[in-house]
Amino acid sequence: PWPYVGNEVLAKSSRLNKREHQHYKIMNLDDIKKLPIQKISDQNCLLFLWVVSPSLDDGIDVLKAWGFEYATIAFVWHKKKTNPGYYTLSSCELCLVGKKGKIPQPRGARNIHQFLSSSRLKHSQKPEAIRERINMMFPKQMKIELFARERPQNLFGLNEYTNWDVWGNEIKSDIEL
Repeated sequence: PWPYVGNEVLAKSSRLNKREHQHYKIMNLDDIKKLPIQKISDQNCLLFLWVVSPSLDDGIDVLKAWGFEYATIAFVWHKKKTNPGYYTLSSCELCLVGKKGKIPQPRGARNIHQFLSSSRLKHSQKPEAIRERINMMFPKQMKIELFARERPQNLFGLNEYTNWDVWGNEIKSDIEL
């Protein structure tokens, strides 16, 4: 929910004000860091966190504030359509992994590809294929999607997401923070 720095450039270049580009309620970085994620996370768990490239350092700061250490980039989503960037055309979004304690057991699949090339969806919507990959990697663990906008749906229409909770201001949340 943090503001995207590119909104200012987009607003100027399209002659629209920033407010028209806010697709959801945003939070400042300090408020995001203060969310009590440690209360809902196990001693041994992983956090998959989406970040856009200009906010990479903020994403790592959030991981740390929530009690996780940065482990690696889990996924790179190539959106097949570019956006203007400050240095290069921007077409990828990163999903970081933060680790608290040990990697949760039992593990599922370990041959999951990091790279996904798929069309961009509606603003801020993430590809269902990434949830599927996380579910294949950790099929037995409980999961929660923070700032969710919809409940996870299997690509094939099957409900394999009984171990996923959701929390957010645009959905009926399964927990309170």
